[in-house]
Amino acid sequence: MTPTDPSSTSLQVRWAGELLQLLPERALWWPAEGVLFVADLHLGKAATYRALGQPVPGGTTLENLARLDALIARLGPRRIVFLGDFLHAARARSVLATVEPWRERHAGIAMTLVRGNHDSRAGDPPATLGIETVDEPYLLGPFACCHHPQVHATHFVLAGHLHPACKLHGPGRDSVRLPCFVSDTQQAVLPAFGEFTGGWLMETAPGRRFHAVGGSAVWALPAAD
Repeated sequence: MTPTDPSSTSLQVRWAGELLQLLPERALWWPAEGVLFVADLHLGKAATYRALGQPVPGGTTLENLARLDALIARLGPRRIVFLGDFLHAARARSVLATVEPWRERHAGIAMTLVRGNHDSRAGDPPATLGIETVDEPYLLGPFACCHHPQVHATHFVLAGHLHPACKLHGPGRDSVRLPCFVSDTQQAVLPAFGEFTGGWLMETAPGRRFHAVGGSAVWALPAAD
């Protein structure tokens, strides 16, 4: 696995026979088909915590959508597939008031949401957003688009849900925790795209590869013994 080109900070991988790019924005790009995969956007999560009286920052929905805007401007995707948890909780009017004009600006892009556990509680996005909503697995080319990691009999699984993270160790007791892409023989788990989502440290396993995201770069970590 090598960077796509010397000036790029993405990392090129081949999964299910297709060349894909792991993006430092914590998304997956399939250039041959013009498809952008995004996991765990969790729009409205910070607002949900603030409603419970927790002192968490505001503006995360705008930040998430601005990062998506930047990717759309750079890549020009024909389709975006959300791998679950588009909305964090029940459809708050303030969140939808932000999402609706964003969707209007990108009306020419097909969008599909594979339902996740939070989508089941929040409900499907309103039909006015024009986002196709499907259950997992959603088959697209050689890929089974899912929210929950799983094994599929015939397709390579792309999933989210776990918000995977890895820990790098430095001199002494120094360590840093980073979001990451995690791939196995027949599936890959994407890092959470959304801000304020946390992360879960995934264990090593035979054949498992970790691709860390730090700053504006993605790089492959050495394989475990």
